[in-house]
Amino acid sequence: MLKKEGQIRIPSGCAISGIIHKKGKPVINGSQIVDSIAVMHDRSNGLGGGFAGYGIYPEYADSYAFHVFYDDFKARQETERYLDKYFDVVNLSRIPVRKNKNIKDEPLIWRYFVDPIFTKIQEEKGEIDEEKFIVDTVFYINTYIDGAYIFSSGKNMGVFKAVGFPEDVGDFYKLEEYDGYCWTAHGRYPTNTPGWWGGAHPFALLDYSIVHNGEISSYDANRRFIEMFDYKCTLLTDTEVITYIIDFLNRKQGFDFEDIASIIAAPFWEEIEKMQPERARRFKTLRNAFASLLITGPFSIMCGFTDGLMALNDRLKLRSMVAGEKDDVVYIASEESAIRAVCPDVGNIWAPKGGEPIIVRVNREGE
Repeated sequence: MLKKEGQIRIPSGCAISGIIHKKGKPVINGSQIVDSIAVMHDRSNGLGGGFAGYGIYPEYADSYAFHVFYDDFKARQETERYLDKYFDVVNLSRIPVRKNKNIKDEPLIWRYFVDPIFTKIQEEKGEIDEEKFIVDTVFYINTYIDGAYIFSSGKNMGVFKAVGFPEDVGDFYKLEEYDGYCWTAHGRYPTNTPGWWGGAHPFALLDYSIVHNGEISSYDANRRFIEMFDYKCTLLTDTEVITYIIDFLNRKQGFDFEDIASIIAAPFWEEIEKMQPERARRFKTLRNAFASLLITGPFSIMCGFTDGLMALNDRLKLRSMVAGEKDDVVYIASEESAIRAVCPDVGNIWAPKGGEPIIVRVNREGE
């Protein structure tokens, strides 16, 4: 029987890649991100690969897209009863896949485009906070319906992941049939944990999706803090915790991504002491108020969201990450080769410093 997270330790290594169009034009085909991550094949070991695409569902842009893994038909029935109770299900279907000899033991994989039924929610739940209700729905189904796992829950975006090398996962999900304005990808070489479909990256909640290379030593401190705010860390992986930290700081606390980077990869105290007084005072406040959300250990992460993409290294830059751009497209990856594979004449290649975020915000024409 395949072991799940927390039951085995396997040493680490991973690959990440991201592409984003700065004007939000859905002109980046899914095949491009597959070609990029495939170059870094040797950074993975076949125990997990995945992708997140933004702008891929224009015909259902105002509905939440739930991507769900099921172990069996019973889990699907129970989940659909719950969804029918609180949502108008605009469309449901299996996610289209093709057979790939390297992708095995796939679960049932379904997709639902849903709109909350506010009258029903208000009648049973009281005050309505739409995003909170979506998050509560994800946690309820993932925690209490045995054999069901919602792994993507945003609008006009979707996560596609599996156990396998990322290029095989991209082929399995037929990503060449999707166009978007932003893509992220991950090739997994698990840290401490085995490969299983739910544990592959990206991890996602609402429109936030995280891909992560590294191993954080602050997992327990981060987890204990975030679970005080109604998050359920059921998968025992550091990437899950990072996803919830970003949701907490951005959606619940209202911090922008510059401040989020300053919290999770905060400058060292000796660096803060050298800052101008007003700037130093702000960094001290953030460090003291959110000390338990400082992420320590080697990492490089990418966080996709509706309006952009953030990439960030740990403070000592113990994991590689480079970036480049050409025209209106920005490329970020663990290795320069992954960028040049899809844009050979990319310009302005640079490597961000440790703790220095790359934040690309979409500036859609006409907005």
